[in-house]
Amino acid sequence: MDLRSEKIQRILSKYKFHDVAVEELQKIYRIYPEMMPSTGTYTFSDNTQKDLLKLIGNVSVNYGGRSYNIPIQLWLMDSFPFTPPICLLRPTSNMVIREGKHVDKEGRLHLPGLHNWDYPKSTVVGLLTEMISKFEEDPPLSSKTTVDKKDPHELLAFVSNLQINDGGRTHDQQNIKVSVIGGGDLGMSSVMSILSKCKVDKLVFIDVAESSTKGGSTDLEMFSLPKVEVSKDLSASAGSRVVVVTANSWSSEQSYASVVQNNVDMYRGIIPTVAQLSPNAVMLIASQPVDIMSHVAWRQSCLPPTHVIGAGCNLDSERLSHILDINLNTHKPAWVIGELSDNKVAVMSKTGHSSNVQPAIAAGSSSTKPLLDRAFEMMKNRGQRSWSVGLSIADITNSILTNKMKTHSVSTLAQGWGGIGAEVFLSLPCIMGTNGSMRLAGVSLGQEEDSKLRESVTSLSNLISQLRI
Repeated sequence: MDLRSEKIQRILSKYKFHDVAVEELQKIYRIYPEMMPSTGTYTFSDNTQKDLLKLIGNVSVNYGGRSYNIPIQLWLMDSFPFTPPICLLRPTSNMVIREGKHVDKEGRLHLPGLHNWDYPKSTVVGLLTEMISKFEEDPPLSSKTTVDKKDPHELLAFVSNLQINDGGRTHDQQNIKVSVIGGGDLGMSSVMSILSKCKVDKLVFIDVAESSTKGGSTDLEMFSLPKVEVSKDLSASAGSRVVVVTANSWSSEQSYASVVQNNVDMYRGIIPTVAQLSPNAVMLIASQPVDIMSHVAWRQSCLPPTHVIGAGCNLDSERLSHILDINLNTHKPAWVIGELSDNKVAVMSKTGHSSNVQPAIAAGSSSTKPLLDRAFEMMKNRGQRSWSVGLSIADITNSILTNKMKTHSVSTLAQGWGGIGAEVFLSLPCIMGTNGSMRLAGVSLGQEEDSKLRESVTSLSNLISQLRI
């Protein structure tokens, strides 16, 4: 694949995982040489724009004993290949889009492989394989001359028949190690909760000197808890499956941005080192503000976004589900999403707790809103106490260690979800397992909820732009 043009080089240089992205592009070219790279400005549904790389081409597929072609384009986000491409049909003037289960009226593709994207298991080559299967069942385009007859033989279709099976990372079942970095009440409550909830071989507690939340390490040393190692050296965290970061560096600075910058500066001395020592770990952030600090940790660690999450709205989500289940007799999971602030909103699952179907978020409706509002009201005055957050952290950690595939509302890279174009971290429902997080597909929210989410995106983007990460 020729990536030498000045335009392509300029835009590709801004990609966060440049070398990995180039390697993936070359893999695509080897299998689909007709997919040509180009550049363009993509406009997200919130009207923000970004200069991105895209792949344009035609690929053939067999249907009814005949071979057809369909033109498509794949927009590659600047965090590619760790976030999925935006896939669109490119119908010519004599074609019409056949709206269906996997194609909307605008020609955007909504495939399970996109919704469940988890690099390196997920690749563009594998995505094209899935497209073949889906489009051979239900062709996405038809000729204008036969649109009334809906004759799928008069179509151009996309994709090849290659089978790709990228294996996920495997983990040694021995030596399950978790590290907690940062002392004080939250650090201690996280340690005690993880010991109670999770089956670990070693739990390392590191009380970093730069953190303003200190304490607890001396007590742990004195009482010699089984499986707990106390250290002041980050190297003790090497080989961890999960790294929990609770450290905060508060100061008397007057501006909020200056206070957060102190945390960012402290992270610079922690996160890159920890990521190098445990490159396969899932990093779980509990420092405040959690959405910003999760974003910072992802940038500084160079880990894939599936492996850097924040505790976010998980505690509120568990409380909401409990109230709906016990007090309001609604036996469906619910999640609190968005920024951990007054702008957070509630969403409900389509399916019940006992369903074997993969969970999915129900679209906002007038029937569920009063119920969620009532549950939200009942949650008021339940603070984010250290022991409560510690229990929440332990629950997320347990889902990762045991590959439980439970859905938690954690702070994650929200770019591309629900039309969000900005690079921000927000709490979204994610299936958590050994390989980190996997976002549930975005849905249409109510006007009030969508407005709150967009407001958070704007405020978080403004704050992150002021920080020296």
